[in-house]
Amino acid sequence: MSRYRIHVTGIVQGVGFRPFVYRLALEAGLVGFVYNDPAGVWIEAQGDSPALEQLLVQLKAEAPPLSKVETISFELKDEISEKSYTNRERNDAGNDINMDSTDVALCEYCLRELNDPSDRRYRYPFINCTDCGPRFTIIRDLPYDRPLTTMAGFPLCPDCKAEYEDPLDRRFHAQPVACPVCGPQVQLVDAEGRELAGSDGAIEATVEQLRRGKVLAIKGLGGFHLACDARSDAAVALLRQRKARLEKPFAVMCPDLDSVQRYCVVDEAAAALLSGNRRPIVLLPRLENGQKLAAGLAPGQHQLGVMLPYTPLHHLLLGEFAAPLVMTSGNLADEPIAYRNDDALERLATLADGFLLHNRPIHLRCDDSVVTTLNDGPYFIRRSRGWSPEPINLPVELPAHLLAVGAEQKNCFALGRERHAFLSQHIGDMENLAVLRAFEEVIRHYQRLFRVQPEAIVHDPHPEYLPTKWAMEQGLPLIPVQHHRAHIASCLADNGYAGAALGVAWDGTGYGDDGAIWGAELFLADAGTNWRRLCHLGYQPMPGGAATVRQPWRMAAIWLESAGIDPYSIPGFGEKLAREEWGLIKTAVERGINSPLTSSGGRLFDAAAALLGVRWSSLYEGQPAIELEQLANSAETGAYELALDTSRQPWRWDARPLFRQIATDLQAGITREAIAARFHRGVTTGIRHAVEKAAEETGIRTIALSGGVFQNRLLTTLLADDLKQRNFSVLLHRRVPPNDGGLALGQLYLATRSMGNW
Repeated sequence: MSRYRIHVTGIVQGVGFRPFVYRLALEAGLVGFVYNDPAGVWIEAQGDSPALEQLLVQLKAEAPPLSKVETISFELKDEISEKSYTNRERNDAGNDINMDSTDVALCEYCLRELNDPSDRRYRYPFINCTDCGPRFTIIRDLPYDRPLTTMAGFPLCPDCKAEYEDPLDRRFHAQPVACPVCGPQVQLVDAEGRELAGSDGAIEATVEQLRRGKVLAIKGLGGFHLACDARSDAAVALLRQRKARLEKPFAVMCPDLDSVQRYCVVDEAAAALLSGNRRPIVLLPRLENGQKLAAGLAPGQHQLGVMLPYTPLHHLLLGEFAAPLVMTSGNLADEPIAYRNDDALERLATLADGFLLHNRPIHLRCDDSVVTTLNDGPYFIRRSRGWSPEPINLPVELPAHLLAVGAEQKNCFALGRERHAFLSQHIGDMENLAVLRAFEEVIRHYQRLFRVQPEAIVHDPHPEYLPTKWAMEQGLPLIPVQHHRAHIASCLADNGYAGAALGVAWDGTGYGDDGAIWGAELFLADAGTNWRRLCHLGYQPMPGGAATVRQPWRMAAIWLESAGIDPYSIPGFGEKLAREEWGLIKTAVERGINSPLTSSGGRLFDAAAALLGVRWSSLYEGQPAIELEQLANSAETGAYELALDTSRQPWRWDARPLFRQIATDLQAGITREAIAARFHRGVTTGIRHAVEKAAEETGIRTIALSGGVFQNRLLTTLLADDLKQRNFSVLLHRRVPPNDGGLALGQLYLATRSMGNW
């Protein structure tokens, strides 16, 4: 007979871990107790030594599906006279690392009950159990117990209390557990807050409004969606007009997987993402002969962002509507999503005809995640609901508590301690006070949850980035990490890689060491702190500065001029280029007025898109490159020349030959589809040549690809395959996006190498 005191850390709260331990103890005839505290789960178990040894094995091997066991440690204790095994409550505060769990889509068991007329939770919009339901968005503090969630205001009825307290029940300590008697309720109100339908008829009344072409604001798990009939051209056009979102695609929610397959190509990897318990928006190719949806859903796009219902409320709505619904973020452009009822009624009143509300408070807003698939796995565009705040283990130890504030666009921050990086959900583009306030709110919440008090702040050196300005006002030591080095570090950390690598960072904008705007870079990433810049795209002026992002024709014209080509000689392009305007812009460039130098890969893609008539002006970030990728003919095997100049340090990629070849082909009447493909293949070959040259000089054959340009699946696949065929080891992002949404992870990783300087 022995007694073990066992400590389990990781994501082990709110995921059914205690009832799991309880059941194992009962089956093995053990006595003792189990409880949560901020440090994890503590188990005291007494019994036969073989049974205790078996318990240690089962804790890892048979852990609940939503848990993530990080460590298991134990010590021998003195025996105590006990007759049973019990669950105990304990809410001690402490400074131990907490591992919060993510919000989880409705499980199959609860879905079955939701649709069972004999079940007491039949059609109840807030049904959940230990294996599903809200977690992160309702937690006010840890440990994860009902009094510390937004469910504290809903006392349990006798039936729910019995389930909640029964260790053998599926709802044992499911903190959001509720039923129609004691739980939250829905109501439909108009834009002025007047009730149109109570809990008994709110869903049916909402569906009726949607069928009539109305726009509805619907309160979800982490905030409000704006919804309308995805088949209706008029409804989608109305939503676009009200939301001031002219062309950026809308996401669609379909009732089930079969429904998705009527509109899109769904392979095995995509089906797993769609129907898994995280339920992101998945970018899917449209079926050429698929059923009709509104033309305005994703103008100019060959793919569609689709998700399946993930809350019981969604299941009820989509089941009743029986067709796809637009489900886009409940906000005006550039604002954070609304997540409180009063805030939604105020900010969305001009956007929505009605509001489907409920009275379960959301403690923290959280947007939907957006993913695509690459090599049969997920490839993130936006990491948020379903993944946040799941920590990422770093391949290096952090020497202090750190806050990495990320970038200006697609902001996510990260808190770090020891080997853990706690990445925030998607915050948004840091361009106004409302987003800054949301940023501050989430930072405070993360610090409280994960017991992290930053001793220094890691930031991007760009002096105009709002997160950088905020960091400088906090009175803490600062660690600047250059933007593109952070991209490469993010990819290394994402892959748990701490060795030397060559890093290819291509994106739109990043502040360089020399004050220029970098964006197509090759680095030697070694064990040092100042990773050497081996190669970059030759500098070009940006006519009008930031205006080139909105008007990509400017970069097209400047590249043509640099290549010695008259812009007016290019069919289609020359006719659109206003002579007087371009003359004034050229004069400003020659005089160095508002024309910063750039090596941006993103602007290179913009220029090609403008030359091909794909996109003269851009209405949202990345639009020209997205549409250029879609234009490319996959059967084309030709490639233009992105030349490599190794006569100076750093080396230069020279894109002038590439633009000369584009111009020649356009003048010869070669199809735009072929030209787009040759452009992608030319960029691929040019990058590979630089990597091969660097590998010859350094002996390093591990390559990390990062930066927003690598959201381009065509380019990423071509380059990764090309390098692998030449026996390079290629690291791609898997757990965070290659864009700026993953930058904070890289900032943390690189900060560990700079701590001696602060």
